[in-house]
Amino acid sequence: MANKQRFNDAAAKHLKTLGQYVPIVDKVHGKSHPEFHDVHAAFNALAEKISKAGFETPDLNEEFAKLREITNSYTVPDDVCESYEAVYNMLCELDQAYQEKD
Repeated sequence: MANKQRFNDAAAKHLKTLGQYVPIVDKVHGKSHPEFHDVHAAFNALAEKISKAGFETPDLNEEFAKLREITNSYTVPDDVCESYEAVYNMLCELDQAYQEKD
């Protein structure tokens, strides 16, 4: 139960901020990092599933697998801003908490 709570806490901590940062980072870095458009789409799918799940933990294996693939396991490119790095760090923390939820 504690690990499920860790995911819920991480989601509560990061989803609002990610919802603000992801579109901005996509707009600023999308031309030089087109893969971020895919990050944006995957984040939107993940956030929607979490929102629809209510108090349950949704199945997010596909979304996190896609994010790990797109981001090369959340490897931050050398030429990006702190907000881009923060997005990857928050997504990574959510992913780790989700993987430990059981």
